[in-house]
Amino acid sequence: MKQRLLLFTLAFLLSWQVFLPATPQAAPSEEEILKQIGVDEKPGARVPLDLPFSDQHGKKVTLGRYFAGNPVILTLNFFSCPMLCPLTFRNLVKNINKIQGLSLGKDFTIVTVSFDPAETAARTREKAAETHAMLGKISAPKQTWPFLFGAQPQIEKLTSAVGYRYLSLGKNNFAHPAVLVILTPDGRVARYLYGLEQEPRDLKLALIEASDGKIGGSTVLNRVLLYCFHYDPVGKKYALAAINIMKIAGGMVLLLLALLVFGLWRAEKRRAVTKSGDDT
Repeated sequence: MKQRLLLFTLAFLLSWQVFLPATPQAAPSEEEILKQIGVDEKPGARVPLDLPFSDQHGKKVTLGRYFAGNPVILTLNFFSCPMLCPLTFRNLVKNINKIQGLSLGKDFTIVTVSFDPAETAARTREKAAETHAMLGKISAPKQTWPFLFGAQPQIEKLTSAVGYRYLSLGKNNFAHPAVLVILTPDGRVARYLYGLEQEPRDLKLALIEASDGKIGGSTVLNRVLLYCFHYDPVGKKYALAAINIMKIAGGMVLLLLALLVFGLWRAEKRRAVTKSGDDT
């Protein structure tokens, strides 16, 4: 838990410490920044899917274009970020490749939106190409992981909808939290996963939960996974549901006892029939 909180804090502290704007004004203290940055969790809140943005080619699109029946991982970044955002992208690529049973494009989509209103198509295209190159053989990455930019009003509506608070510290310089927002196929907030890197298991469970178990190869297996694991709001990750595991174990013990009793009864019945035959 302490390690995750440290990584979460580091995620936004480093993003503003790398390049401080040259200005005569005193830079805000860490305490002041911490008060203004963070996530006000809004589970169940609906993201406005009609918000207009531009994709990496400068083409006008709406956010809803990328919601096609599957859950969406929403990442909020800025594309001139020198270190933290690229690290987040690399870790996300690494972890989605480790998710067993789910695949990008087929089962879920990733959408990255810049909260920098000064973003350009050229810079967006460069960041998208850099990230897509890490995906390997993933088909149609421009559609399954689009990079979008837009104007300040649209950015504010989106960040407000998911409770994401960031702070501008000058040109191309922002302090912001590191978090993935998991959205349902109809654009509602399902989960927040914090830190520079998430466990593949947590990503998988959050996506399955957001889809109501309707993605992947087996809905039955999905139901079992969601029964055995629950989201810990304190630790901000998925953990074994001890009570449910005990219920399953107890049920298995009862089943084994029932089978044992049935087997003993059948054996006793056979012995009785054999003895009766011998007596005659």
